[in-house]
Amino acid sequence: MSSPAHGEHVAVIAGARLTGPGRTDPFGTDPVDVHLDGGTVVDIAPAGALPKRGVVLDAAGGWLLPGLWDHHVHTVQWALTARRVDLEGISSAAEAAAVMGRSQTGQDGRRIGSGFRDALWPDRPSLELLDATTGDTPTYLINSDVHSVWLNSAALRREEMSSADGVLREEPAFEISRRLNALDPATADSAVTEAMSAAAARGVVGIVDLDMAWNAESWDRRLAQGFDAVRVSFGVYAGMLDRAIEAGLQTGDAIDPGGLVRMGPFKVITDGSLGTRTAACSHHYPGVETDFGVMTVPPDVLVDLMRRATGRGIACAVHAIGDVANSHALDAFAMTGAIGTIEHAQLVAHADIPRFARLGVGASVQPSHAVDDRDMAEEFWAGQTAVGYPLRELVDAGANLLLGSDAPVAHLDPWTTMSDAVFRTRDEREPWRPHQRISAAVALAGSTAGGSETGSAIEPGAVADLVVVDRDPLVAATPSALRATAVGATLLAGRVTHIG
Repeated sequence: MSSPAHGEHVAVIAGARLTGPGRTDPFGTDPVDVHLDGGTVVDIAPAGALPKRGVVLDAAGGWLLPGLWDHHVHTVQWALTARRVDLEGISSAAEAAAVMGRSQTGQDGRRIGSGFRDALWPDRPSLELLDATTGDTPTYLINSDVHSVWLNSAALRREEMSSADGVLREEPAFEISRRLNALDPATADSAVTEAMSAAAARGVVGIVDLDMAWNAESWDRRLAQGFDAVRVSFGVYAGMLDRAIEAGLQTGDAIDPGGLVRMGPFKVITDGSLGTRTAACSHHYPGVETDFGVMTVPPDVLVDLMRRATGRGIACAVHAIGDVANSHALDAFAMTGAIGTIEHAQLVAHADIPRFARLGVGASVQPSHAVDDRDMAEEFWAGQTAVGYPLRELVDAGANLLLGSDAPVAHLDPWTTMSDAVFRTRDEREPWRPHQRISAAVALAGSTAGGSETGSAIEPGAVADLVVVDRDPLVAATPSALRATAVGATLLAGRVTHIG
C-alpha cells in the first residue's frame, strides 16, 4: 500500500475490494478505484478504468469499509486508564490490595487503579484490608463498571466521604470518578488525543462521548489545539441539561465550522449495574429476597427530564441495564415522544423487545459485556426470567443496533466488539447463549454511524469516512481472526487520520 502522509486528502483509493451489507454495486470482489472529491465519494470504477489525479492511496487489494463508530465511550476516563494501575484479571480483594500497595504514588500523591471485577471474588473489599497495604497514601480502585469505587481511609478523608467497608456505589462513586478525571486540561487533553489516535488506528472515525462533564467546553478547547482524529458526538447529563438548553444546543449542532464535534444526546442513568449488583430487576438477587437493585431515577422524574430535553431538540440516551429499568425507559420514550437510545439493554423483558422498533428507540449495546459478564450473569441473574444480552432477538424484532464498547468498561476496539457480537466468546469456551449471536454483516453495520438499519454500502454521494483493512470481516471464521483485522488506512472525509 502506498502511504500518503498523515493529514493529506486522498483523491483516489486504488485497487480496493468492496464488502459489507446493503451493496448494490456490480463489482463483487473485483478490485475497484474509489474516487473522492470534497470529502465525498464521487465515483467507483473498475481498477484502472479512470485516470487518477491527486493523492492516490494504493489499497493493494485490501478491503474497503465504511469508517467505524463506537457509540458509547467515556472518553477521558478511557484515556486515563493507560496512566492508572491495571487491575483487570485480579482474582481477589487481597490480591488487589497487594497490587495497589506495591504501586507507585502519582505526582498528585495518590494511587489510582482501575478495571477490577469483584462480583465473583472469594473475599470482599474492606477498609481494613486496603489500609493494611496502602497506609496513609490516598488509594482508589475503580470497578470496571465504574459504578463502585473502593477507597482506603486516607482517600475517604481526602474526599470528605465515609463508608464502612471503603466502597462507594452509584452516585458517590460517579462523583469520585469525576474528581479523579478532573486533571489539568493539558494532561487530560494529551491523554485524549493519544487515545483517539489509537482509535483511528483501529478504523474508528467517530465516537459518542458520554463523559460526566461539560463536554462542549472540553471539545472546543481540544479543537482549538488542532484535534482532528475522530468525529465526536458529546452527551450531557442532568446537571448540565439546563446549561445546554441555555446555550441553545440541540442534538446534531456543530460546535466547530467543520462539523467535527457535535452536540449529542441527553444521558440519564436510571439504574445500577450487574457488576455492582445494583441493576434494577424484576426478580431479586440471590440470597437477599429484598434486593432487586436500584432505580436511581424514579420513573416520573425520568419522564419529566426526557420531556424537557425533547422539547428543546435534544435526543435522549437512557442507561438501563435491568429489565425493570428497561421497561421504565421504554415507557418514558412512549410517553414523551423522545427520540434516542437505550444504553446497554442487558436484561430485557420478552414483551419489551418488540417495543424498541415500534417506538423507534435505538439499542445502543456493548457486545463485549456479554462475554465479560457471562459468569456474573449466570451467578446473579440465574433467577431472572427476562432475556439476557438479547442481541439477536432485538435484531429479529427490527431494532436498530448501535454497537460500542462503554470504554473503559471494555476496550475501545471495534474489532473485538464485532467479534464478541458474532461469536459470543473470546477464548476456548463455548459461545455463551449462542442463539443471541448476530451475523458479521449486522455487526459491521451496527458499528457504523447509522447503526444496523442503515447497512454499510459505499456509494457515490457518501461521506468519505472510510477504512482499508487486510481481510473481509464478513467471512472471518474465528473470534481471533476477526479481532486480528489489521487496518491499513483510515480516512475522515478523505483526510488520512491513520496510515499503516
